[in-house]
Amino acid sequence: MGRPEEPREARTRLPQLRLDDLLEELQARLDAARGTRDRVHSLLEAVLSVGRELDLEQVLHSIVEAAATLVDAEYAALGVIGPDGKRLSAFHTVGVTEEQIARIGPFPEGHGILGELISHPEPLRLVKIAEHVSSYGFPPHHPPMNTFLGVPIRVRDQVFGNLYLTEKRGGVQFDEEDESVLSTLAVAAGVAIDNARLYEESRLRERWLEANAEITHSLMSGRARTEVLGLIAERAGEITGSALAAVALPMEETGSLAVEIAVGMDAEAHRGLVLPMDRSLMGLAFSAAAPVTSADVGHDERISLEPPRFGGLGPAVAVPIGTGDAGPRGVVLLARETGRQAFSATETLTLQAFAAQAAVAMELADRRQDAEEVAVLKDRDRIARDLHDLAIQRLFATGMTLQSAGRFIEHEEAADRVVRAVDDLDETIKIIRSTIFGLRAREGGAGTGLRARVVRVVGEAAPVLGFAPSVRMEGLLDTEVPRDVADHVVAVLSEALTNVARHARARRAEVALETDGQEIRLTVSDDGVGIPPEGRRSGLHNMAERARQLGGALELGTPPEGGTVLVWHAPLASK
Repeated sequence: MGRPEEPREARTRLPQLRLDDLLEELQARLDAARGTRDRVHSLLEAVLSVGRELDLEQVLHSIVEAAATLVDAEYAALGVIGPDGKRLSAFHTVGVTEEQIARIGPFPEGHGILGELISHPEPLRLVKIAEHVSSYGFPPHHPPMNTFLGVPIRVRDQVFGNLYLTEKRGGVQFDEEDESVLSTLAVAAGVAIDNARLYEESRLRERWLEANAEITHSLMSGRARTEVLGLIAERAGEITGSALAAVALPMEETGSLAVEIAVGMDAEAHRGLVLPMDRSLMGLAFSAAAPVTSADVGHDERISLEPPRFGGLGPAVAVPIGTGDAGPRGVVLLARETGRQAFSATETLTLQAFAAQAAVAMELADRRQDAEEVAVLKDRDRIARDLHDLAIQRLFATGMTLQSAGRFIEHEEAADRVVRAVDDLDETIKIIRSTIFGLRAREGGAGTGLRARVVRVVGEAAPVLGFAPSVRMEGLLDTEVPRDVADHVVAVLSEALTNVARHARARRAEVALETDGQEIRLTVSDDGVGIPPEGRRSGLHNMAERARQLGGALELGTPPEGGTVLVWHAPLASK
């Protein structure tokens, strides 16, 4: 007996149900494939966007934005690990407004969950941040965050930083696919960062080469040494982003350094300072003939903070100018504002190479100047020899002839004229002999005596002042004044004229330098507005310190007609 036959409607309904299930599953897989395709496209677009930039800061910002978009996170950040490998030196964020950042306070340094990725640079995915053992909460005003995904960014096998993503939109958790996508982006980010770094280094190297070429050209074209030193300080400060740049030269007689050039923040507090070798950053670099760095120059135990001069400054580096057999020719100091990044080893090496090239250029310029001076001296020697062998002999013979002829002249007035002519010839011979002595005088080289240096300083100050100061010099300045005292006189005169140019608003200035063999006295007077009581005194302090080192003093006065009279005097005991 057979089974009863199923109704036709039942037989057609069951295959239809199975077909619907298959179609739904197929649709789901198509949707998943479409989602995967869209996500791959998004990933490729993100890789292209971060690889398109060459500016490092812009690259980092693009990476954070791309990461937040790819995994649909509300908040994203990229923390750059500092040179010590333990803390974050920079932090780039997306999703937090500037107002929120200001209310939260300083950016994190890498503690808690952020520090966990620094210690263990592997992908980290959390359902709830607060439940992790390394978490210790958020600062006040910080937006609430629960879900977390972090991956490291490596550049040439070195961990550059970490990507931190929190709060996936829609209230869902970060999954393995999110982690995979973000890890892929991190690889592309490492390549983009490396490219940006290489581009930045090449541009930086190009700027250093341009600065070296400019300095070499300036030295070889005969520009004043102080002008070239100022150029070295300016270019080094600009390229490294420093707030202060200074150059100091050694004072052989006193065994200390004198700051000849200072540009930037509170430059007046540094210019003209006499620095010891053992209690200053520049002195330590000069003594060691090697770079010396400071994380915070304003609170460095190795450095004397008197007089105060490092307010608002933090990271600093001092690099010797040249380190050959003769030792450094000077030191360049660079300092950044407080809170800025410290000078890296790469920056220090580049700066050291720049200073070495500057020293070579200075050496070449000195050799060129020496050659020119030798040529001038040889020419002077030839002129002196010709004057002595030709001119004086002929004048002397002419005088003898006139003197002999005068005996035969009976006319009294004519005889007197001949006598006067002979006397004039004697005076002429004396003048020529004095000229010969001046031409042949070589002590200290041409133009290195105190008189010539004073004239040079006054001449260099004239364009800044807007007028030429009058100069009066008395006494044996080139022979009676020792070299170390002369160096102080020149530095004080330069500082005094600089103060007149900057603060006095004067229309006239007078310089008087005199010595009686026992004391040197420099007087600088002007008809300006005088020294205000609340004005800066760092320059005056430097001049007074120079006088005290020699056993002298600095005196300031205001004449009845107005203006300022500065008198700097010191004994010549070291003569």
